[in-house]
Amino acid sequence: MLVPHSNAGLYVPALVATRPVRGAVFVDAVLPPASGSVPVAPTRLAEMLRDRIDPEDGRLPPWTRWWPEESVAELFPDAGSRARVEAEQSRVPFDYLTARVALPDGWDAVSAGYLGFGDTYADEQADARARGWPVRIMPGKHLHMLHDPAGVATEIMTLAAAFR
Repeated sequence: MLVPHSNAGLYVPALVATRPVRGAVFVDAVLPPASGSVPVAPTRLAEMLRDRIDPEDGRLPPWTRWWPEESVAELFPDAGSRARVEAEQSRVPFDYLTARVALPDGWDAVSAGYLGFGDTYADEQADARARGWPVRIMPGKHLHMLHDPAGVATEIMTLAAAFR
C-alpha cells in the first residue's frame, strides 16, 4: 500500500509498474495522468523559484524557504514539529523542477483513493472522483498530518478499506 503525500504522488506510477502494489491513497498529493509524462513542477513554480538558485551549487533552499514565512508557519502545529521537519529537508537542484516524469501505461489500474486537506489540490480531488476513486476531505492545511496524525491515519485506513 502506497501513501504518497504532495509531490510524491508523481512517483506512484513507477512504483506500481515495478513493485507489487495493492493500492494507493494519495494524501494532498499530485495525481498523475493515466499515461504520458508530467512535469515535476508547474512552470509557474519553477519560474517563481529561479531567482532563489544558489549560484555556487545550483540548488534551491529547503522548501520551507520557498514561501512567505506566514504561509509556512501556519502549516505546523508548533515550533518543535517545524524544527523536526526542517532538520530532514534537503536542497534540490533547480533542474529537478524542470524535469519530467514518464508514466507507464496502465499504472492507474491499481486501486486507489484520495485524501485532501482543504481545497489546495481541488483539481486532483475532482480527477480522483472522475476516475471513480473514493475521495475524502479533511479541513486543514497541506501538513495536516502534523496537526491530527490519528485523524489522518483513520481517514487513510477508511479509504484503503474501501478498495481492499
